[in-house]
Amino acid sequence: MKKTLAELAEHVHGMVVGDGEIAITAVAGLDEAREGEITFLANPKYRPKLRQTKASAVIVPPNIDLPGLNLLKVPNPYLAFARVLTLFSQKYHPPVGIHETCHVGEDVTIGKQCAIDANVSIGNNVRIGERTVVYSGVVIGDHVTIGSDVVLYPNVSLLQDVSLGNRVIIHSGTVVGSDGFGFAPVDGSYYKIPQIGTIVIDDDVEIGANVAIDRATLGETHIHKGVKIDNLVQIAHNVVIGEHSVVVSQVGISGSTRVGKHVTLAGQVGLVGHIQIGDSVVIGAQSGVTKSVPEKSVLSGSPAVEQRAWKKSQIALQKLPETLKTLRAMEQRIRELEEQVRALVGSDAESRD
Repeated sequence: MKKTLAELAEHVHGMVVGDGEIAITAVAGLDEAREGEITFLANPKYRPKLRQTKASAVIVPPNIDLPGLNLLKVPNPYLAFARVLTLFSQKYHPPVGIHETCHVGEDVTIGKQCAIDANVSIGNNVRIGERTVVYSGVVIGDHVTIGSDVVLYPNVSLLQDVSLGNRVIIHSGTVVGSDGFGFAPVDGSYYKIPQIGTIVIDDDVEIGANVAIDRATLGETHIHKGVKIDNLVQIAHNVVIGEHSVVVSQVGISGSTRVGKHVTLAGQVGLVGHIQIGDSVVIGAQSGVTKSVPEKSVLSGSPAVEQRAWKKSQIALQKLPETLKTLRAMEQRIRELEEQVRALVGSDAESRD
């Protein structure tokens, strides 16, 4: 693909400073970019690298000027870079049509221009929208509904009674609809509680590789519009995640917990069950959340506390060895002073006698 800088500016609603007719054929990082490629500057600390870059053009914020370099000025360089990268990226999807090795059950509806690759298993009473891509090895259970423009990468499993909205992307190895972890204790053993609920995943959700999302015991597990879930995440039964929240790798969310809108759960965060996380909450990596969190909170630590308090505690913890040395020295000095006082008192008593 080849685009002029002016065409890219129109695509991202930016302004060209320099030669708008220069040809751009690829996108690269600031250090690696070469002639014919466009790169970007989002972090001001990398500004000195602009003088060394060999890129033909750079996407920059409006306050950057550098004579002799073709610039594409936009308010959000990182977003513009993503849009340009999307324009140049190529996806090698399977060809449109249903591969001859697919198993298709009864009462299945598949929309126009879908691509169903080899060895896909589709159950009964399934509905698939238009332009959806299903890679090889995908299993789609009974009574599953899939929207349009969905991409299911190899070996995804959608078990029965799962509903996906439009433009959902699910990466390899993910299981949607496994049983929730529910067992009733009885006489030293456990009786399995049937998990008969559903899972609803709304439009524009992306789910990483090897994620497990459990069906509800009753009712539904619900992932709302625009949620982004990283690899290796566990989402338990009856969990609700609000719109445009981000769940980073190795997060575990226990059953019946409700996560609000625009929440960020950093890597390896653990949430206990039956709590509520308010809107716009940020929880730092490896935090353990044991109770409900009000909106707009920023927490860290295990158990999680307000982040400023956690940072102070971490600073104090680093100083603890030296503080212990000081305390031991003070204790020793106090003992010496006590002995001196006792000696003085004793000698004073002898002199009076």
